[in-house]
Amino acid sequence: MTARHGGQDRVVAVVASPLEDDVATRLVDARPDRVEVVFRPDLLPPARFAADHNGDPSWRRDADQELAWRAILARAEITWDMATLGTDGPRTLSPSLRWVQTTSAGVGPRAAALGLGGSDVLVTTASGVHARPLAEFVLGALLFHTKRFAHLQADQRAHRWERFAATELHGRTMAIVGLGRIGREVARVARALGMTVWGSARSAAADNDGAAAAARGVDRLFPPDELHTLLAGADCVVLAAPHTSETEGLIGAGELAAMRPGVVLINIARGAVLDEDALIACLRSGQVGFAALDVARTEPLPPDSPLWDLPNVLICPHSASTVADENHKIADRFLANLDHYLDGRYDRMAPLLDLARGY
Repeated sequence: MTARHGGQDRVVAVVASPLEDDVATRLVDARPDRVEVVFRPDLLPPARFAADHNGDPSWRRDADQELAWRAILARAEITWDMATLGTDGPRTLSPSLRWVQTTSAGVGPRAAALGLGGSDVLVTTASGVHARPLAEFVLGALLFHTKRFAHLQADQRAHRWERFAATELHGRTMAIVGLGRIGREVARVARALGMTVWGSARSAAADNDGAAAAARGVDRLFPPDELHTLLAGADCVVLAAPHTSETEGLIGAGELAAMRPGVVLINIARGAVLDEDALIACLRSGQVGFAALDVARTEPLPPDSPLWDLPNVLICPHSASTVADENHKIADRFLANLDHYLDGRYDRMAPLLDLARGY
């Protein structure tokens, strides 16, 4: 891969997922002398809400639109999101592809499945963009449970005034499995509320003096082989690990049994990290007192899943990270990376996906 030095040819960057017009205009107008940004909303599925990166699943291109879309992608050196069409993936659709800016963080398995592994295609992710919204979701779920908001709403509907005692978060212990950008932001918010925060990360080793824990923003750091010890000491467990071959099924029946009875479990990672059947059994028995789930093993969550009707479950349709200005934040990152890319400073593009690790 070589740097460009201001010749007549412009780099072609194609927006391959739904995008708000004002964000697209920012991209089109940013580097017009060096980059041709192609945004064809008529060839993309219409967005259903702000920051919808998939669009209406029922929408289909007609034959002429498909030909036009293929012709556009065939010119792309850069794409905003990974383009697919039928069984064709990014490298087939865009033979000159050199860089993909994704709109999600956990794209390792998808990038590998689409044939980007082992290629010289750079993949930068949205890792970190969603950290604050997800930390706010964790906080909201904890407050929903400890302050018994569902109980309050039920009493309000019944016009019933009965005093009760709630619990508080101050002094409780939170365990975070996965201390990437999201996990560290969750830790920051939890500690601000007076919670003790423990954490585990893939690269964590013995931390005798606490320096490694302090560097990651937690009170105590556990290596992966001490996962059960971490889980056993927590009042609340937050799953924030990426989905990789190592984390698939990481939290199963044994791990759930190791937790304190009545534990709060919050999954903002991926559905595959958690054994859903084991979780359902523990929710029914009370081993898990409350679960807030932003993700599911199968998405959308099947209508017949018991999780819908369990009274101690809060379901979020993989939307905890989605906020109205999300694409503006990703655009900031894209434009910063674009300058590095155009100048050949590929090592400064961030966050770069490590396909070998999956994140």
